[in-house]
Amino acid sequence: MYRHSKLYAVISYITWIGFIIAMVARDPADPLVRRHLNQALLINLIETLSRILARFAIFSPAAFILDLAALVFFFMGIIRALNMDDRPLPFIGEIELIR
Repeated sequence: MYRHSKLYAVISYITWIGFIIAMVARDPADPLVRRHLNQALLINLIETLSRILARFAIFSPAAFILDLAALVFFFMGIIRALNMDDRPLPFIGEIELIR
């Protein structure tokens, strides 16, 4: 296992700033951190999309649902990162944007 895998996996979920810090500081060959970075990126994108949709009254229910989903994925991701669990999150875990 890599030296700071757990730290970077957890930090990646904490806003865009944490994601960028973990992305820059990680070991590119670490599969655990790469998995959590992918999931954190998707959670951050979902959260950003929900914030944009919330600005329009007609999309408020969709924004609420996306916000709730992002919150659930956030907690699941943090718990799995703390346990150094490499299992993907449901629905978004298999999507790879970072290789």
